[in-house]
Amino acid sequence: MQINKLRGKELDQLFNAVLSLKDLEECYRFFDDLCTINEIQSLSQRLDVARMLREKNTYQKIETETGASTATISRVKRCLNYGNDTYDMVFERINKENSTTEQK
Repeated sequence: MQINKLRGKELDQLFNAVLSLKDLEECYRFFDDLCTINEIQSLSQRLDVARMLREKNTYQKIETETGASTATISRVKRCLNYGNDTYDMVFERINKENSTTEQK
């Protein structure tokens, strides 16, 4: 599994830092300090591409709406099909959280 190649104390530190964030405002502030605007936008774009692929949108529509290249779309699709299923996990959690918030 490719994820084992990533493991190390530096990445553990990064992921533990992300897990320590308490709310959306802390996330905005932390990622603003940690990443460039382009890096944050690239991460956000990939997540949006994954959402649109899950909704069965065409490459052309995804490219038009997100500005993502076909290479990026293909990479995200490969992760959706053969990855660690984390996109699905995250979207399910977000949807569950949103529906709980709407019920309140």
